[in-house]
Amino acid sequence: LFIKIYLMVKNNIYIHPSSVVSEDCNIGEGTKIWHFCHIREGASIGNNVTIGQNVYIDQDVVIGDNCKIQNNVSIYKGVSIGDNVFIGPSVVFTNDLYPMVENWNKNAATETIVENNVSLGANSTIIAGIKIGEFSLIGAGSVVTNNITKNTLAYGNPAKIASDNYRKE
Repeated sequence: LFIKIYLMVKNNIYIHPSSVVSEDCNIGEGTKIWHFCHIREGASIGNNVTIGQNVYIDQDVVIGDNCKIQNNVSIYKGVSIGDNVFIGPSVVFTNDLYPMVENWNKNAATETIVENNVSLGANSTIIAGIKIGEFSLIGAGSVVTNNITKNTLAYGNPAKIASDNYRKE
């Protein structure tokens, strides 16, 4: 416990006392973890990340620098988040295309990649194995079932491309 407090002060990290944060994860300088979060072992969280209330970050998840993760987000094993990513409230990432209770194997988690400067709208669901290209925007409530290319605006269920020239770097 003393080591955790020392590191929080040394690296300007804030962890609300109601959160459960593994000692075997990496948290970057200036990061804030708010109420009732759970950060698992092996997770890597970049610098200046804000993690809102009731966020779950699974084993070995990678989150880049300067991200904002809103309340009630679940990010499961196999997900990598780039830098400067906005994740709206209640976004969910899946990690298994064929989930079942029997014979489940956590090492079979499917890789999902969110590149730099992406915005994910509230209540979006990102299906396992998806890659969302940089500077893209996913509209609120969308279910992303296919890869999204760079600079794309997509929304709906399933998410459809509304513009493939949404935003420039």
